[in-house]
Amino acid sequence: MSERKVLTKYYPPDFDPSAIGRTPKHLRKQGPKVITVRLMAPFPMKCTNCGEYIYRGRKFNARKQTLEEKYLNIPIYRFFIRCTRCSGEITFRTDPKNMDYECEKGAKRNFEPWRDSKSGKYNETEEETLDRLEREENAEHEQQERDKMAELEEKMHDSKREMAIADALDEIRTRNARIARNEGKDDEAALDSIHEQVDESLLQAEREDEEAARKAFMTANGERIKRIVEEEEEDPVPTAAPVSAQSKPAASISMPPPSSTSFSRVKKTKKSGNLLGIKKKPSLV
Repeated sequence: MSERKVLTKYYPPDFDPSAIGRTPKHLRKQGPKVITVRLMAPFPMKCTNCGEYIYRGRKFNARKQTLEEKYLNIPIYRFFIRCTRCSGEITFRTDPKNMDYECEKGAKRNFEPWRDSKSGKYNETEEETLDRLEREENAEHEQQERDKMAELEEKMHDSKREMAIADALDEIRTRNARIARNEGKDDEAALDSIHEQVDESLLQAEREDEEAARKAFMTANGERIKRIVEEEEEDPVPTAAPVSAQSKPAASISMPPPSSTSFSRVKKTKKSGNLLGIKKKPSLV
């Protein structure tokens, strides 16, 4: 037990280091750098050997290999994992161009609708990518310009509102000063000033009415309209028509005096049928 803790070892005189079959680390062939990492499956996949489904996010002990190829000076990595059922080797690598992962062998990636080739998002060329980025930048620039215009319009509205408020305040101050001056005068002076204002307003209204009337009776050439009075022919003097009894007043009508025979019964004579043109039928009796 004590021998294993010593710091020095005994080498016999006939020791030959070349007889050892192990190659020193500094003499070994340097290949791709491979390290062991702990990761989760970046996409759902199906093993091509046994048909086992591996869901996204399942944890694995994987070997990470750094490849020599790069994309825009971004290193590309390859990962090696084992299937959980048949222990078959599955490899996938990073895809910095599409910001995704690419399955190489041992498994098949499940279908994902948002990665459909019809959308063209994952199959666009470098020129299409540059055009898309340029359009997005132009749209962002236009949005910023619109924001600046909206900010400028808001500032203009604010300045107009402040000017209107200042004008209203000046008007209020002027009115208060006028009221204060009127309060300092006597009542009679205030009444006289009010009467003068009323008289001036009435005179102004009369002048406006006269001007409107003058304009109404003037032609377009400035001549005044005159009224032409036509002389009517003299009608003959109508003769006095006899006044009927109904048109006379009741007081002027004289009633005849009642007589003794006026109320006696008068027997009227019957008119014969021959006079009226009526033929009398002969009696049958």
